[in-house]
Amino acid sequence: MNDIDITRSCKMNNITEVAEKLNLKKDDLYLYGNYKAKILKKHGDLNGKLVLVTAINPTPYGEGKTTVSIGLNDAINKINKKSVAVLRQPSMGPVFGLKGGATGGGYSQIVPMEDINLHFTGDFHAITSANNLLCAAIDNHIYFGNSLDIKKVTFNRCLDVNDRALRNVIISGRDDKFNITAASEIMAIFCLASSLEDLRNRLGNIIIGYNSLGIEVYARDLNIVDSLVILLKDAFLPNLVQSLENNPVIVHGGPFANIAHGCNSLVATKLGLSLSDYVITEAGFGSDLGAEKFFDIKCQVGNLKPSCVVLTATVRALKYNAGIKNENINNLDVDAVKRGLDNLKAHISNLKSFGVNFAVCLNKFDTDYDDEINVIKDYCKDNNVKFSVCESYKLGSDGCIDLANKVISLCDDQNNFKPLYKLDDDFLDKLNIICKNVYHASNIIFSEKAKKKILDIKSSNLSKLPICVSKTQYSISDDAKKIGFPFNYDIFVSDVEIYNGAGFIVFLMGSIIRMPGLPKKPNYEEIKFDKNYYIVGIK
Repeated sequence: MNDIDITRSCKMNNITEVAEKLNLKKDDLYLYGNYKAKILKKHGDLNGKLVLVTAINPTPYGEGKTTVSIGLNDAINKINKKSVAVLRQPSMGPVFGLKGGATGGGYSQIVPMEDINLHFTGDFHAITSANNLLCAAIDNHIYFGNSLDIKKVTFNRCLDVNDRALRNVIISGRDDKFNITAASEIMAIFCLASSLEDLRNRLGNIIIGYNSLGIEVYARDLNIVDSLVILLKDAFLPNLVQSLENNPVIVHGGPFANIAHGCNSLVATKLGLSLSDYVITEAGFGSDLGAEKFFDIKCQVGNLKPSCVVLTATVRALKYNAGIKNENINNLDVDAVKRGLDNLKAHISNLKSFGVNFAVCLNKFDTDYDDEINVIKDYCKDNNVKFSVCESYKLGSDGCIDLANKVISLCDDQNNFKPLYKLDDDFLDKLNIICKNVYHASNIIFSEKAKKKILDIKSSNLSKLPICVSKTQYSISDDAKKIGFPFNYDIFVSDVEIYNGAGFIVFLMGSIIRMPGLPKKPNYEEIKFDKNYYIVGIK
């Protein structure tokens, strides 16, 4: 059976029953039918233990962090520990594009799968609408006299669709561009705000442009902030759904880690930590992107401390990092797995630099061979790294019990977690630390455009902000073709942008873009109604 068939073969519980596992009553919920709800309750004391699921560098095949996260949550619940998964909402761009949905797979999924992957409770629409209302207000202000003397507009429109034609556009006679909603500053603000009042302040702090003297103009100067909050107030409430095994899952926020900070909302994470003993969350793509931003941005902004980390790997990802082509990726090739261990080694090195307790989890596929799996198992044993094989895709919680026990043990061990930089470090010092310790580069090259913006930041009061690097997910470096473990290379900064409302500085590396395009054969060609008007083809 495919993923949709599996979800329809499992019985969903009424969401009020699922909520009871978190000691939430019906009055704590705003119901969206029988199987989805907004949680009205604010977080209490953060007594839970925070577990991050990350991965080695992803491949076009998908490595299954979400599948592992859901399976791990189900397994911890199965061994009679109280756990909740707190995940990001999928973007419709990848759903209809190349990557597909992001609700897990096989017998390790969250439901209702079609809803979560598409419109869900309307959060993405609210973020898109708020973003574009602000853009409309900027141009409206300029049209009616421009009393703020806006000479340069720096805030862009967004859309939750992969559309390469919108990467470069002309708006009101100026060069402009669209971002995908997941990369928008309002998405980042949404996910880092600690309360509605904090959301309001951050929205007001968005730099929308500069006047003729080069002085910043803010969103609050347009008297629009309350309208933006009103559009976002319901969306700001975390969403409750369930796994196929009827365990609670909170889904909220959805930034990409290659072009944004890649973590679910802070309010959802803190809510989970106050409602459960264990919170299983994930950060997008590999440890070089999502995990680094989780540690250095989210944990510092939210005063969080992870209890342990799960580093997800797959046999085929190691083969990919050894240069094996698609047509041979499922063939038995022990030597390729051994060569691909360099990429695993790089990510183990990254996690050790943060001082976190971690285990390597092999997300097992039916095409894996025991001899290949043993290569990874032996490597971890030789390097004193905990190792577990996860089969939650095929077996649900039963395929993740060993990992659950190892995670609980790691959570009880001494934890020496420490971000790589302090928030009051200079922003260029932060960049150097990340490039050398996480990307393993020896030198940073800046474009002329980036150099000019860096000088502007140095002359402002913004140089102490955290940094968010946008780069390819397929390599530790800024070049997708540099697979394995690249080191001692030059990394290129093409542009720099200030997300003042979100509270970080964005460095764009290499040729990264923030509006993806559709592939030659998009997923939307496969998504259809069947004869009973059920949706099929979402993967």
